[in-house]
Order: sequence, then structure tokens, then C-alpha cells
Amino acid sequence: MSELQKAYIKQLKHYTVTITAFRFLLFTSFIALWEISARLDWINSFVFSSPSRIMKTFIKMCNDGSIFSHITVTLGETFFSFALIVTLGIGAALILWMFKPLSDVLEPYLIVLNSLPKSALAPMLIVWLGNNAKAIIVTAISIAIFGTILNIYTAFSGTDPEKIKLMRTFGAGKLDIFKKLVLPASLNTIISNMKVNIGLCLVGVVIGEFLAARKGLGYLIIYGSQVFKMDWVVMSIIILCIISVILFKLTDMAEKLVKKIS
Repeated sequence: MSELQKAYIKQLKHYTVTITAFRFLLFTSFIALWEISARLDWINSFVFSSPSRIMKTFIKMCNDGSIFSHITVTLGETFFSFALIVTLGIGAALILWMFKPLSDVLEPYLIVLNSLPKSALAPMLIVWLGNNAKAIIVTAISIAIFGTILNIYTAFSGTDPEKIKLMRTFGAGKLDIFKKLVLPASLNTIISNMKVNIGLCLVGVVIGEFLAARKGLGYLIIYGSQVFKMDWVVMSIIILCIISVILFKLTDMAEKLVKKIS
């Protein structure tokens, strides 16, 4: 390794450490300012809570185990919705890719449904499906499924036509072309969609829990606001932020693993 390369790597490491340090400093400064503002009555601690009050609430709910049941319910609904979105999205995109006339007929409707504000559908889904987990999962699915189908179908359709012609020349059927050419070529798009969809699923689950739940972080937020327990509300929002970061990192690791294998 040359001296220039060593200097560049050293500079890159220094930059990374500096950015990490500033991120940590910004975070700790925000927490400190929040706590000081609440203690000195610069802000209303009843409305905005404070880090110390949130920590006390979290420890209390950890001791009785209630917070873990809420987190488990929300995560379970999120992962189940995510699995269904990936399965249904790839399956529907495959069907549209295999039957071009069907995709030409359905594409405008998928675009309209994808553009529709999904939060407007949630109350109707509650009425149709009842006040249960089924309504929450369908709400979460409705937020991401149409965009997923369109994006994956576009990736399938964008596969190099010359390569498809070459495979057909050698007698490959549509399923063979899909498995050996179209799907591998579209893996990056599918993984990118997964990174977006895991967050959308969490959003959809929380929206559903606002309206139809007796457990979960969304229920904790809406119930806490109704009974003026703002510590519950802010704590639940912070936990959701942490969960969303962890879920994004997991999908990011999955993307790197897929790229490494392929």
C-alpha cells in the first residue's frame, strides 16, 4: 500500500470518527437541553415530558412486563405484514409480467390505488373487518402493497430484452427466464423496496393500532393521549424511532449480504 493510499484511508477514518462524534454530541445536547428545559419550566413537562420521566416510566413498565407485550404485538404485526407484502408483491408482479394484457388492463388501477391516501381507508377497513388484528394487518399491507407491485413489475419489465430473446432461442420457457434472468436482475430493486416497506409496514401497523387495538405501541400512544399520560406517548414514539432504525439496519445488512452472495 502506497503512502498516498495510507493517507487517504487515515483521512477517511478521521472523517468517519468526526461525523460519529458530532452525531453523538448533537444527540446528547438535545437530551440535556430537553431535561434542563423541563426542570427549569421553560417547557411544560406535563405536555412535553422529559428524559428522566420517560426513563422512569420505561423502567416501571419493564418491571411489570407491560411494555414488552406492547412491543411484541407491534413487531409481530409488522413482520407478518412485511412478509405478506413481499410475497404478494413479487407474486402479483410475476403474474403481471407473464400476462402482458392483464398488466395493461390493471396498471392504471394500481397507480390510482397507490396514490390514494391509505389512512383514509383505515376506518373503512375497521368497519369491514372488525376491531381486531386482521384489520391492523390489512391496513399495514394497503400502505405498501400497490407501490411494491408497480416497482417490482417495472424492474421485471426492464430486464434486457436481448438476453430474453437469447434464452428463448435456446428454448427456455417463461418460468425459466424468470428464475434464471429476470429475478436475479431485479434483486436490487426488490431489496430496495424491502428497505422502504419495512418502515411503511410499521407506520401502517401504528395507524391500525390507533383505531383497532387493545395492545401495541400505537394503542399506547392513542390511549396515553386520551388519559393525558404524555410520558407513555413520548416513550412509545421514542421506542418506535429505535425500532424503525433497527429494522432499517437489518434490511440494509440483508441487502449487503445478497450483493455479496450474488
